[in-house]
Amino acid sequence: MPMLPDKALLFYFSDLDRHFGRLMEKISGGDNQDVFLAAALTSRSNRGGHVCLDLAEYAGRPLMADIREEPEDEILEEMPEEMPESILLSCPPLSIWRETLLACSVVGTPGEYKPLILDDKSRLYLYRYWSYEDTLVRFIKSCGNPAESEDFRQISNLSLDLSGFGHNLQTFFPEDAGQFRFEDDKSKIFPDWQKIAALAVLRNRLVVISGSPGTGKTTTAARALALLQVLSRGPKLRIALAAPTGKAAVRLDEAMNSAYARVGLNDQQGKAMTVHRLLGTVAGSPYFRHGPGNPLPYDVIVVDEASMVDLPLMAKLVQALSPASRLILLGDRDQLASVEAGAVLGDLCGPDDAGNFFSQAFRQEIRRMTGESCLPPVPFRHLPPVSDSMVQLQKNYRFDENSGIGQLSRAVNRGDKDRVFSILNSSRCSDIAWENLPDPLGLPRLIEENLIHYFRKYMQMVINNDNPEVIFDYFERFRILCALRRGPFGVVSVNALLESMLRSERLIAGSGRWYPGRPIMINRNDYSLGLFNGDVGLTLPEHGGSGLSVFFRDSEGNFRRFAPFRLPEHETVYAMTVHKSQGSEFGEVLMILSDRDSPLLTRELIYTGVSRAKKGLLLWGREDIIRQAISRRIKRTSGLRDALWESADVSDS
Repeated sequence: MPMLPDKALLFYFSDLDRHFGRLMEKISGGDNQDVFLAAALTSRSNRGGHVCLDLAEYAGRPLMADIREEPEDEILEEMPEEMPESILLSCPPLSIWRETLLACSVVGTPGEYKPLILDDKSRLYLYRYWSYEDTLVRFIKSCGNPAESEDFRQISNLSLDLSGFGHNLQTFFPEDAGQFRFEDDKSKIFPDWQKIAALAVLRNRLVVISGSPGTGKTTTAARALALLQVLSRGPKLRIALAAPTGKAAVRLDEAMNSAYARVGLNDQQGKAMTVHRLLGTVAGSPYFRHGPGNPLPYDVIVVDEASMVDLPLMAKLVQALSPASRLILLGDRDQLASVEAGAVLGDLCGPDDAGNFFSQAFRQEIRRMTGESCLPPVPFRHLPPVSDSMVQLQKNYRFDENSGIGQLSRAVNRGDKDRVFSILNSSRCSDIAWENLPDPLGLPRLIEENLIHYFRKYMQMVINNDNPEVIFDYFERFRILCALRRGPFGVVSVNALLESMLRSERLIAGSGRWYPGRPIMINRNDYSLGLFNGDVGLTLPEHGGSGLSVFFRDSEGNFRRFAPFRLPEHETVYAMTVHKSQGSEFGEVLMILSDRDSPLLTRELIYTGVSRAKKGLLLWGREDIIRQAISRRIKRTSGLRDALWESADVSDS
């Protein structure tokens, strides 16, 4: 069989993809193009965030048709505009491909121990990813459906006294949030989903509380935990708080402490940490200290920003739970998925139309326990047990119906492009503004007119040696978010341009890498220093002129300082990518899109960027690019959603 053209392999596959494909080909018995393609494509799919490869998507067509979906910019830059016919790669028909793979020694079926696993729906996995997915499916199904029990207290790990449930529910959830309406349908009244989420926390081992920023996910979790503690007959609950990044953990701390204070409770949980620290990292090892043989010593574990948790990490987390532990996941299913493989939160929440639909048993329990009776009808004939664990909050406490940011985020989320531009062009939305993206040569002028005054003031505060707290507060008021890393409107170019402009005004001293005022972001966890991916620090002069230190602020408002040479991998961060902004919120945001379309520009990216802003949003982007981005959804191939929601089918009524 002829070898695949080297140029095609170079453009389409990374070195890792090619080596893995050749290894599988060699182990399976020699030259077999079909085996090579399947293995290399599976590796490539994992790099793109997919859990597995859907053979049906590639079978019978040339691979180069989607070459420009390659997420690595440097490959795109080297690739010719038109790929010669001579180097096009073609995949075999699906039936032939499946037959070939199942006949070779490196491919097995679910339950077998082979390097590659092919399921009955033609999804091809690396064994470890199939194992991660299987672990998560087994855990979720093992949680069962407590509503099927006559008394869910009997299957709870906690001894609960429900005699005071109604009184305490009103104490911890005093707002009558049940009577609220959406601006696009005033006729509909929605129940108090926060109360229903609290009931789910009491009765379920697994609860997912989803919602957009401002819907009160963390507040709901804190009050539900307080309710759980009050109703528990046993000792004080052991609660762990975790998040994927250090920055998100700090914000979780702040939000939980604030929520507890509002209901008059203190010291209800320990300090939030990263999920990696919770599990216990082992230096130089992919394994954690906590796992099946050494479970986590907690009654309840709360994980915030769960959309950022990838499949391998989520699988390792559930493996580390004790049989008596409860898991509460908080997040926004509509945000960007994790950087690594999987879209776990989105898959758990099920189809887009599967929100807040519960079994008949749970619906009856909701009416009896909370008094909420205006529940939406269930549009499915059959609901899987996992549906009773999914609660989506809908009332937004941050943005009212007149908020431009709130309206824009909802329109983007719905994919309503015309409504998006109606809002962007409206003079009534004072908290948002839209500018057409200029020619790259015009970017300095646009920054000069709109932004540079902010950074001038920031640098002047540094030069004046103002209090670090004041400097941090000012810097965190505003952030530039870029859609891409590379290109004239990417993070690298924007950060370099801002530094150049500040140097030209002599606000940055010298030409060195380190200078007073340099903002940096940590890109790699360093547990020995307590610095984590996503942490932002400011380079400030020490009092007395003894040099520079990089200051980081913790959740309690205290500052830690480090010599620049001690820091782990980092980068300058006047601007950051939208991806890196997840888990953070800012008073005002400038979001800069690309001057060309890219597969990285998606509805989820636009929504995530818009929803980082609390008070003001400035968007720079071309209308055609914005429309294309809103039309494009992130697709992560996996079998998780099918495994959990396959039984849900639409009712005829």
